[in-house]
Amino acid sequence: MTMRRIDPVTHLLSGAADGEVMAFSEPLSFWGGFEPATGKILDVRHPRRGETVGGRILALPGTRGSGGTPAALAEAIRLGVGPAALILPEPDANLLTGALVSQALYGACCPIVVVSPDDFLSIKDGSWALIEAGGPVTIRAS
Repeated sequence: MTMRRIDPVTHLLSGAADGEVMAFSEPLSFWGGFEPATGKILDVRHPRRGETVGGRILALPGTRGSGGTPAALAEAIRLGVGPAALILPEPDANLLTGALVSQALYGACCPIVVVSPDDFLSIKDGSWALIEAGGPVTIRAS
């Protein structure tokens, strides 16, 4: 088992989380390609179609689509079927808005961190991530 610490990290929304990493090769549309009531990916063209994001840490290269993303993400987090946290290679205003709304209205936190593009590409699907509030990200791969 190998462990890797990613630091520096930019915390768009600080908080602590740990869980299995779901690493995406393509952006995801949270509006139309995702079911907020179940956390399931619906987009028929997405390689992760049929999988659920609930409780996982998403290493997500970005989003596709509309300004409906914040509502879909906030609803999934509220229902407990959303991601535990998001790791991004660059800031995403729609994801941040959804997570902020969820935290403000429902008290449910979904930390969002931004890492360098090289660090982002090094995060593997199925690894385990620990996000420390205001601190580094630790990735454990078997």
